[in-house]
Amino acid sequence: MTEGRRFRILIVEDDEKIASILADEFVRYGYDVVLARDYANIKGEFVAARPDVVLMDINLPRYDGYYWCRQIRTVSRVPILFISARSDQMDQVRAIDHGADDYITKPFNLELARAKVKAAIRRAYGEYAAAGEADLLRVGPLVLDRATNRVSCGDRTVELSPKEFRLLWCLARRAGEIVGRETLLEELWDDTEFVDDNTLTVNVTRVRRRLEELGLTGVIETKRGQGYRLNAGWGE
Repeated sequence: MTEGRRFRILIVEDDEKIASILADEFVRYGYDVVLARDYANIKGEFVAARPDVVLMDINLPRYDGYYWCRQIRTVSRVPILFISARSDQMDQVRAIDHGADDYITKPFNLELARAKVKAAIRRAYGEYAAAGEADLLRVGPLVLDRATNRVSCGDRTVELSPKEFRLLWCLARRAGEIVGRETLLEELWDDTEFVDDNTLTVNVTRVRRRLEELGLTGVIETKRGQGYRLNAGWGE
């Protein structure tokens, strides 16, 4: 596992036997596993589960895996691996075109499945990650996606401006700690000499309003004379 972190996998597979085999295998190797149940709302299940990786069958009730892959891609860039009995190359090409990261054909070898998941995790979060830091950050019920400037809570999602998102990301990375105004100003603006201190206050107010659209209040606390703190315990 990357840097001792415990990763979570969402398995979207309506064949209960296959889903159970996969779940048992990944739990045995130290992963957290969530099994999708509501096949009419896989996107909602994804947002609620906040997984690091998705294993997705193509043939599903209601809508196929291609559809749900596209839906997930509107809110996240987490690795998505298809598992399917369809072995035709065009199906694999189609999967990649719809946003998947890899493709595992049934019947599959469990060791190969583990290896592909591990490789996807290394690329997204570990030694092969482009910027050395994942695009996805989770704090309590909040999910921040740096690739899209979107913030999610449950089944609600809002898109922030670049400055608003950078402000929230900076606070979220140090959730529970007081982040000084100077630190935030330096994080958000290249030349702080020409930035009115009130500009930071205005941006904090804007972020609070966007969080209220997600049904969250009191998330960002003002510490007079010091700075701001993301209250890490508000979702408990």
